[in-house]
Amino acid sequence: MNPLKKLVKHTLFYGLATVFPRMLSFFLLPLYTGVMETEGYGQLSIIFAWFAIFNVFLAYGMETAFFRFYNGTDNRKKVVSTSLLSVLGTTVVFLCAGLLFKDSVARITDIEPRYITYAVFILVLDALVIVPFAWLRATEKPMKYAVIKILNVGLNFTFNIFFLWFVPKMVQNNADSILSYLYTPNFEISYIFISNLIASGATFLLLFELYRRRPLVFDIELWKRMLKYAMPVMIAGVAFTINEVFDRILLEWLLPEDISESMVGMYSACLKLALFMTLFATAFRMGIEPFFFSHFNTQNPQRAYAQITNYFVILGSIILLGVIVYADVLKEIFIRNPDYWPAMDVVPITILASFFLGIYHNLSVWYKVTDRTHFGAYISSIGAILTIIINIVFIPSFGYMASALATLVAYGTMMVMSLFFGRMYYPVPYNFRKIFFYLAISIVFSFLSFYVFGRSIIIGSVLLCVFLGLVYKLESDRLREIFFRKEK
Repeated sequence: MNPLKKLVKHTLFYGLATVFPRMLSFFLLPLYTGVMETEGYGQLSIIFAWFAIFNVFLAYGMETAFFRFYNGTDNRKKVVSTSLLSVLGTTVVFLCAGLLFKDSVARITDIEPRYITYAVFILVLDALVIVPFAWLRATEKPMKYAVIKILNVGLNFTFNIFFLWFVPKMVQNNADSILSYLYTPNFEISYIFISNLIASGATFLLLFELYRRRPLVFDIELWKRMLKYAMPVMIAGVAFTINEVFDRILLEWLLPEDISESMVGMYSACLKLALFMTLFATAFRMGIEPFFFSHFNTQNPQRAYAQITNYFVILGSIILLGVIVYADVLKEIFIRNPDYWPAMDVVPITILASFFLGIYHNLSVWYKVTDRTHFGAYISSIGAILTIIINIVFIPSFGYMASALATLVAYGTMMVMSLFFGRMYYPVPYNFRKIFFYLAISIVFSFLSFYVFGRSIIIGSVLLCVFLGLVYKLESDRLREIFFRKEK
């Protein structure tokens, strides 16, 4: 099969596994912002920020290391077994430490101990399925991967609706209902964690077969080599997570106490509109990561990598402009509470930042396939340092706008650095003229639509149609050649 066709097929499945569940999760935004004031949603967002940070530590780069060693050895069973036991061991240690020191963690983070308990168990269950999910991707089982991912978020979505909407409604209509035993006022955050816990538990049970059916043998030498490869990936992951979520924690710390959680709530809700770009970039990355490793030893893989990046930029530019043009429509659908709308000015900035991050992931193929993962750690660490510095310096004066701009600067810097070092160590013939053309036009049109023409949907729609016309004019022949050419 044409490699690009195969990539599209896998991206569609992984996109289904990522985009559809995340979209279901996205649909919870009206529910959350409807049942919680900005302060409550801000508190939830801060807890989820800590979630994201600990998720990276519990994975410690083993997913990427698994792909690298699984595709680079004849003894794949040993790679699977060693990876499973490694993550299992570290997760058990985390479980014990988390429950033992939960009160101390609660005091440090100013999070209630019961939330810490929920978080520990959810993080443990999610960590234990990291390798099984990676195994499904490495063995090219995108359908099973998609089904389990969708089931996970489907359960989470269903129980959120049940606890946050259905139960309160039934109890309100009939105080003597049996459901009244499940209802506790002002218990929304706990209900959200309980729903998450049920979904994570079901996912673990579905993937437990990989632990059960294999003789688990731990190869200490292989583990050391995997860990050496994985540690820079973990550092990069921590840095990425700082770029992605640490601004919410800094906003809580640096803004006055009486408004900090409210500001975090407004900012976090409006950030969700950038999820369209994040979902596209994530689905694309999950499709291309196995592709990069499996085609590394083929003839002239750089040409395929360049083509992939070209079309990522084209599709990403369409999404960037489309979301910004219809941002006000989307806010009416997903953020119905006007109390959250003052933060809408961050939307174009955060969508562009997510686009830069997606381009960075495409450009970063060079350090992954050449085993120079330490460059990923260096680059992302510089991005994290920029994020922290800009936030600390400017949050007291500019609030969440400083956080949005910090993310844009960080991801833009990382993108440029990856391109610079990639050309030194693993040159890829990117079509810079085409990439810069589409990127520049989409940014200019987005700026005009949102800031100059006052978010006019009519003018924005005209600009979007003009851009789509340019894409069709310049790319239609090439796309037909790729997807409709008969295989020999």
